[in-house]
Amino acid sequence: MFDKILVANRGEIALRVIRACKEMGIGTVAVYSEADEMSLHVRLADEDVCIGPAPPDRSYNNIPAIISAAEVTGAQAIHPGYGFLAENARFAEIAEACELSFIGPTAAQIRLLGDKASAKRIMAEAGVPVVPGSEGVVESVAHAREVADQIGYPVVVKAVSGGGGRGIRYVDSSDQIARAFAVSSAEAEAVFGDGSLYLEKRVVNPRHVEVQILGDQRGGTIHLGERNCSIQRRSQKLLEEAPSPGISNEVRKAMGEAAVAGAKAVDYRNAGTIEFLLDSDGERFYFMEMNTRVQVEHPVTEMATGIDIVKEQISIAAEAPLSFGQEDVALTGHSIECRINAEDTKADFRPTPGTITYFHTPGGFGVRVDTHVYDNYQIPQYYDSMIAKLITHGDCRDEAIARMERSLEEFYIDGVPTTIPFHQAVMAHPSFRAGDYDLTFVESKLGN
Repeated sequence: MFDKILVANRGEIALRVIRACKEMGIGTVAVYSEADEMSLHVRLADEDVCIGPAPPDRSYNNIPAIISAAEVTGAQAIHPGYGFLAENARFAEIAEACELSFIGPTAAQIRLLGDKASAKRIMAEAGVPVVPGSEGVVESVAHAREVADQIGYPVVVKAVSGGGGRGIRYVDSSDQIARAFAVSSAEAEAVFGDGSLYLEKRVVNPRHVEVQILGDQRGGTIHLGERNCSIQRRSQKLLEEAPSPGISNEVRKAMGEAAVAGAKAVDYRNAGTIEFLLDSDGERFYFMEMNTRVQVEHPVTEMATGIDIVKEQISIAAEAPLSFGQEDVALTGHSIECRINAEDTKADFRPTPGTITYFHTPGGFGVRVDTHVYDNYQIPQYYDSMIAKLITHGDCRDEAIARMERSLEEFYIDGVPTTIPFHQAVMAHPSFRAGDYDLTFVESKLGN
């Protein structure tokens, strides 16, 4: 096992990893930008290193600075968290070349599965259902029109290197292809440095359901059940729950088996998530993409299974086998996670950086809060607007919802608008309470 791990991230996920390390008796190194000097992850780590000014390209995406911090402090491994460099194959390669263990998949796996076109091909060859679409990258508008005519409208134009809802455009007819192609390519080039696109059939009014995967370095691969992530705004997730409502046991079993087959196809190691679109009748599911990292919503799975995913990540990177088998995994009760963002939901979810003048978190049985903020914390303008994750667990879905409603009432944040009122509206909506919702919920049911 490692003696010391550097956490190459910020905020609540950095604090989450630091806490897991402390429980395992592992020393921790926090890195931080000048804007994050007072963040809790910096205060609670054993050591800390400032790696640059506030802009991410000069700090959290600065590979030489992070590697230098690891070498200076004597860290043996790097945990990238999510976002920033978590799915950067070059970062994984450089870390390994510097004899630092990268707590994640191999660089080759990140490249293969991070490219959505190649990931789709791999999954199809492994027998995982995939959405009909282009065979790899679409090279031009004419090529995109040709593929769309073959599979039929509506279609989706997507960035090959995309994520977080960026580089995606929906197309209902041939005359919309040219603009969608140009806008998606330009956005993908600006955000990911790669303007390559692919095209696939649009599944109308689907649910977004994903399966958590863990694979060790000895060939062991298991799944931890599925999560429903269909409450989204502009393809950005806002709420997740596990297990997913409205899925038969047969579909649940098939989806888990498909996810494991897809991971085994590349001998996947460490934590990952295979994301599916489930059609409106709840019977057919299609591979959408694979995220080669721990995800924001991993706590809902942890709460439902009792398995610490981050500790498993660390053990796997240290070449230990999985501490359990598939037969040992069982989802007990129900778990819900609400992302508490500093955003003004009345102004189209506009980010609201500023000073938190009062911060009081809920508590009680079955309640978990992951956060890095506190009274008088200054939310930087340079990073993601999420300031906390509120997770509740109950013996059944109704109890988890009731516990979430109670916890949202107890959650006081003054100084900046947050998404707490939005989540209260979701909890109260009849469609959500019935488990009858899809990716259109926010727009069609809440009018946001």
